[in-house]
Amino acid sequence: MLEIDGSRYSGSGTIVRQAVAFAALTGTEIHLFNVRLKRPRPGLRRQHAQAVEAIRQLVGGTTEGAVVGAGEFVFRPGKPTGGEHFSWDIGSAGSTTALALAVLPVLAFGSNPVSIELRGGLFQDFAPSFYHLEHVLLPLCKRMGFEVSARMERPGYVPSGQGVWHLAAIPARGTLRPLVFETPGKVEKIWGIALSSRLKEQAVSERMAEAATRALEAAGYYADIQVRYDDSALQAGAGLAVFADLSGGARIGSDRAGARGRRSEAIGKYVARQLLEDLKTGATLDRHASDQVIPLAALAAGENRFRIPRVSEHIESNAWLSREFLGAEVKIAKHELIVKGVGLRARVD
Repeated sequence: MLEIDGSRYSGSGTIVRQAVAFAALTGTEIHLFNVRLKRPRPGLRRQHAQAVEAIRQLVGGTTEGAVVGAGEFVFRPGKPTGGEHFSWDIGSAGSTTALALAVLPVLAFGSNPVSIELRGGLFQDFAPSFYHLEHVLLPLCKRMGFEVSARMERPGYVPSGQGVWHLAAIPARGTLRPLVFETPGKVEKIWGIALSSRLKEQAVSERMAEAATRALEAAGYYADIQVRYDDSALQAGAGLAVFADLSGGARIGSDRAGARGRRSEAIGKYVARQLLEDLKTGATLDRHASDQVIPLAALAAGENRFRIPRVSEHIESNAWLSREFLGAEVKIAKHELIVKGVGLRARVD
């Protein structure tokens, strides 16, 4: 049984999700301890426990102690179930997009197409927004030969969550293709989505979009940001996502969720500033996709090369786990990320 110290590097839920996904793919039994030790509230929260349970269902595994609040647990992979339809409800505003990140590597090497309904939060801090997942990470999956699509039925925000969206995945055939984005090229287009629910009278979507547009124009860029209003959400909330499409084929994203006391104009300025910071470094992946892509790159057949805005603890966490479970070679410099994938194929039981 492989011992995984959850306090290393980021000491976050990233380690929980990725360790269990790699364990499922490699048939490795793990004991994960010091779960989320560096977080203000250590131990498994609802979204982390649900991620473990989701992967367990996909591969017919078993767990010991993987309950909310647990500081350690055991995960044992089993035989893939071949299920085609799943429904996972976090039961809080916990991130459903982070849950999706956990299961994507497992789905990539499944035996059949899968459709999933996810319920919980779609827009919150410290997790990818639905739009970032849909427009940045899933297109990268497609380039690797793994078809995944996402459809939002109802937004979900902090504090109650209750959002609903659907994920459909068709496994890769054989191995995943490596990605090479070494040269960003010029910015060809900047576009985005400003969404708010039950806040039309306050013109929240317009105000976020206008603030971001002005900040980007001041830096010499024109932005086309679509304004959307929603009444289907069960509570008020907002989120802004802006993307830069580069001539080298890469897409850089930046986003921010609304929060009590957080002005719409501040959200717009924050998103624009973060996007400009990442572009200034010559990156081909944004600061969030830089760590999110590592597990898939480590599983691919061949060398993946990217330019990243900066090195984060999440990048270091995923690099460590890729080496630990797969023996993948991961090189990280100031703005360079090289991942030599191991060419994993679906496990046959």
